[in-house]
Amino acid sequence: MAANMSTATEPAAREAEGRNLPALVFGVLLIVVIICGNMLVCLSVLTEKALKTTTNYFIVSLAVADLMLAVLVLPLFVYSEYLDGVWMLSTTICDGLMTMDVMLCTASIFNLCAISIDRFIAVLIPLNYNRKHVDLRQAVLLSATWILALAVASPVMFGINNVPGRDPSECKLENDDYVLYSSVCSFFIPCPIMLMLYCGMFRGLRRWEDARGRCLTATIGLAATTTAANHRAGTDEHSVRGVRLPDPDRPYSSSEFKNAHVPTVSFAEIKFNPDPHRRKRAKINSRERKAMQVLPVVVGAFLFCWTPFFVLHTMRARCLHCHVPPALMSVVTWLGYVNSALNPVIYTVFNTEFRNFFKKFLHRCCS
Repeated sequence: MAANMSTATEPAAREAEGRNLPALVFGVLLIVVIICGNMLVCLSVLTEKALKTTTNYFIVSLAVADLMLAVLVLPLFVYSEYLDGVWMLSTTICDGLMTMDVMLCTASIFNLCAISIDRFIAVLIPLNYNRKHVDLRQAVLLSATWILALAVASPVMFGINNVPGRDPSECKLENDDYVLYSSVCSFFIPCPIMLMLYCGMFRGLRRWEDARGRCLTATIGLAATTTAANHRAGTDEHSVRGVRLPDPDRPYSSSEFKNAHVPTVSFAEIKFNPDPHRRKRAKINSRERKAMQVLPVVVGAFLFCWTPFFVLHTMRARCLHCHVPPALMSVVTWLGYVNSALNPVIYTVFNTEFRNFFKKFLHRCCS
């Protein structure tokens, strides 16, 4: 009887050992965080007039990519991780999962790159930058983000994953050449472009700040010199702007100047910059300069989350003698997906308008 009970419990024990409960809990929490955070981003831009800017439309595109990743990819990935990496569904569903995974991860990275291009234009060519409405150039950039992401993922749809000797109990990209192609297109090309654009933006902002400082110093000095010269310059009436001043050779009479007005020079009369285009350029750059303060956090989080995955992903495909433990590959894959939860935090917490909307929305929901 005891032997029969032991035999009966052995399959159940083996089945329990094949379940990864922490991965299930963490995966569900990650899905909820990604969905809630990115839905708030989309809702805020759609409802708040102050947030309807072209830069925020790019952020909405990024949020949509992360939302689709949480809805279409992460549930099946979490289910597979819960089964300790064993794929229990059909290979057709696996290919669909791989297609969406590659496309949406690529779209997320391409959107980050598109945001860097958009802000590069806003900083270095502000007079040709439309802040309130999506123009043709920005519409092309948004469309190209998704079209290129689909192009990178399309070979999986056309059967490139169907290699001889494929293991149906494992769901991954099977063609090593395609792994290299997708990694180069999705990461190793966009990442250096994004870094170069951010470096160019920081150099442009530094040059603008130096020029602005020199301009203000020269303007203030010129205003002070002009004011002093106007009070020293004498006419026969010793007047400035129609106000008669006392003759230094005459004795001072208090009754003569009892009701006289003291001459002043207002700052409104000083022409700091007569060129309206120059004023517009400075105003836009000043606003963009404040927005650039969060960019080091964006780039750092992006590199931290995605670099380990793509390095190991490529190394596993190209180095036949390199052994990458499945547990390590699982960890770096999770880390890449975490970036989709960080994006709303990075792009919104440091923005006062987004933060105010979140506070107002949460207060409305809780009250």
